[in-house]
Amino acid sequence: MSALGAGTQAPFSINTMASKTAKKTAEKKETTKTKTTNATKTTKVAKESKTLVAPKAVKVKKEPSKKTSRQDSGHATKATPKTDVTQVISPEKKEIIAEFAVKSGDTGSPEVQVALLTNRIEKLVGHLKTNPHDNHSRRGLLGIVSKRRRLLNYLEKKDIKRFTAIKSKLGLT
Repeated sequence: MSALGAGTQAPFSINTMASKTAKKTAEKKETTKTKTTNATKTTKVAKESKTLVAPKAVKVKKEPSKKTSRQDSGHATKATPKTDVTQVISPEKKEIIAEFAVKSGDTGSPEVQVALLTNRIEKLVGHLKTNPHDNHSRRGLLGIVSKRRRLLNYLEKKDIKRFTAIKSKLGLT
């Protein structure tokens, strides 16, 4: 006799539980088999479809470019044709370039670069006064200041007269 009484049976037995789990594992095995066979079929179909003739691609002439570290490492990169990009210069920046240029059309001399960096530094300092917790901009400011310092050191070594002139003109100490 069982604990439930003479006329009652347990709702399930150990044998039925074992058979249910056996059925579930069998179903899982069947689904994985069908998945793997479907995957092999799709790869076979994909291999067969590669033999089809593709339409001719239009060739684009591209300029030779320098190899980047990514191209050297063997990664595949898309070849994009280069286009001429002209930068729009703000009027404020044009004024600074005109004021500090050594000769006409000069945008890269140390004097012009230092003047432009000083302008950016002044703007960032004002921004940081109103936003004291902006640490990302603070880090950018430190980079700009060190770049200006390197340019000034170069100018001091190269020509002391130009160095003292730009320092006095910008009011740097």
